[in-house]
Amino acid sequence: MKYIIILGDGMADEPIASLGNKTTIQAAATPYIDLLARKGRNGLLHTVPEGFAPGSEIANLSVMGYDVASVYEGRGVLEAASMGVDILPGEMGMRCNLVCLEGELLKNHSAGHISTPEAAELIRSLDSKLGNDIFSFYPGVSYRHLLKMKGGDKRLRCTPPHDIPEKPFRAHLIQPDDEEARPTAEALNRLIFASQEILADHPINKKRIVEGKSPANSIWPWSPGFRPKMKPFNEMFPIKSGAVISAVDLIRGIGVYAGLEVIMVEGATGLYDTNYEGKAEAALRALKEKDFVYLHIEASDEAGHEGDVPLKVKTIEYLDARIVKTIYEEILQWDEPVTIAILPDHPTPCAIRTHTREPIPFLIYHRDIEPDSVQVYDEFAAKEGSYGLLYGDQFMKAVFG
Repeated sequence: MKYIIILGDGMADEPIASLGNKTTIQAAATPYIDLLARKGRNGLLHTVPEGFAPGSEIANLSVMGYDVASVYEGRGVLEAASMGVDILPGEMGMRCNLVCLEGELLKNHSAGHISTPEAAELIRSLDSKLGNDIFSFYPGVSYRHLLKMKGGDKRLRCTPPHDIPEKPFRAHLIQPDDEEARPTAEALNRLIFASQEILADHPINKKRIVEGKSPANSIWPWSPGFRPKMKPFNEMFPIKSGAVISAVDLIRGIGVYAGLEVIMVEGATGLYDTNYEGKAEAALRALKEKDFVYLHIEASDEAGHEGDVPLKVKTIEYLDARIVKTIYEEILQWDEPVTIAILPDHPTPCAIRTHTREPIPFLIYHRDIEPDSVQVYDEFAAKEGSYGLLYGDQFMKAVFG
């Protein structure tokens, strides 16, 4: 048996009035995902343990069967692994967004989905002017970057920028969770304001403003942590080898620490215009050589953060027609059976434009599985599935069961 998980990041939602009180999954035309729901078994999964915010780092670690409380050290250090940046003893890593501020408001968390080349130039400029023996900046993908701090204290309260669109940014600056962490919080907040002075006059941002685009006029560091200690995936579950395919550093970084091969796909953007066909083909090639593939598609999450209902529906339809169809029709021709699991990591409701901790729907299919009574895939139909409501590593155990 081989195994593939197809994860549509953030595609779960809540009923939306403009869709006739349907969710984006219910409104989307998904004949292949619905087919696998009918031919497979379904359920709901809690992906966010109590005490943790519903971020993609938490949810994806949970989906993969890791005990979040024992392995989680922050998003930044996971992304650092994907970027090839080592987090040494005494160093703290943080995700560092390029964001767009409009007056006192945080307009958006992505600087208008700034391009990777533009963002890299801005980050290099910040590193040349603000980098020193304590702070260093590393460019990532689009708005997602890395900040390293020597001697930092991770006991901080940091607000993810995607949680506060159109809200006053000063109210959400970094706060210490312990008095000993106050110098770290103050140093990071000074860095935020220093970045604003540099970015305001940068030619990249002047050009973006002329073009009617959001400028990347501030950094936003968050999710601090040290180097994590994670067991290889093949020591937890019955596989010899596996791969992860994603457009974003976070998921690739989880793959690095999990001992999975990271497969890069040209044209994978993390948005609705990602190379769906290329990712499906890469997944099938990897599955011929390996036992397990974790295929992550970011587009629905970004549409949810933008509050763009039609776009989110479209991304789910793309997932069905350009990923699931291709993979399902190909494995039908294989002699060796393949288990397919489909799920999001968390909901990203368009109405609030951020993540929630509600359970997400999942399906598991292989050619010998005994189907349950569920006929379509969505947040409500899955409640009637034979798996019921699962927690922690119960989902991954069901996949390999």
